[in-house]
Order: sequence, then C-alpha cells, then structure tokens
Amino acid sequence: MTTVLAPVGGEAVGLAAVPDPVFSAGMVGLGTAIDPLRGPGAAVAPIAGKIVKMHPHAYVVVGDDGKGVLVHLGIDTVQLRGEGFRALAAEGDRVRAGQPVVAWDPAVIEAGGRSPVCPVVALDAVSGSLTGLAVGDVRVGDALFLWE
Repeated sequence: MTTVLAPVGGEAVGLAAVPDPVFSAGMVGLGTAIDPLRGPGAAVAPIAGKIVKMHPHAYVVVGDDGKGVLVHLGIDTVQLRGEGFRALAAEGDRVRAGQPVVAWDPAVIEAGGRSPVCPVVALDAVSGSLTGLAVGDVRVGDALFLWE
C-alpha cells in the first residue's frame, strides 16, 4: 500500500473538475486534483522515490515498488516554458515524500489566464486500486489517496 501525499495545499476537487479533457476523462490515469491555495510556495514529492521525469511544470516520482505518480502544476502550463517555476530538485534525484520539488505561485499562473488546478495521477493504476481519496481542504503533505 502506497500513501500518496498532497503535493500542494488547497481543495481536493477530483479529476472530473480539471479543465482539460485528457486529465478529466482519466486518459492520463487515475487520481485526483487539487485547486491550490494562491500565493508562492513549493510543490512537494507525493511519494518517496526517484524523479524520473522533471519539467518546470510537471514531474514524475517513481517509488522503489515501481509505482509512479505524476504531479502537473496547472493546466496548459507547458506553454509557459518554465516561466514562473523554479526547480528545487532534478531528474534522477532521490526524494523523500514531502520534499520540495518545484517552487511556484498558482496566483501568477491564474493571472496569466490559465487554471492552476493540479492533477495528481497514479500512473498505471488499475480501477479499484485507489482508495481514501481526499475531498475538500488538504494541506501540503496530507494523505491524498491510498494506492494498493
């Protein structure tokens, strides 16, 4: 059982609330999403493991059990080409759950006309393997869901 932590604080709203059809339809995978608190802060590693993909706006951490979690900071933020994001870790780094990975400010993303909502996806998870999905307010590092 893997406990996936909230990488950002805010309101857990579910993938259906993500204003992007690829995420909201679950095409990327199962999980949830967080409408983040506005203001500067850091997104953290949702699980302990190795950062296998690192972009300014998104990262994937794979645990020792092979489970990978994608954190995507905002919607259409790839178009920003890194502007407004500062990496605090690098691809290939080992991180502990809750360790800061990217500094960013959701209010800046929103001011630029993009949604700051953050999908958190359990890559390759099968139907029924995620339980205890958080609803409502979550703080950074709170349990977001369990992955069997």
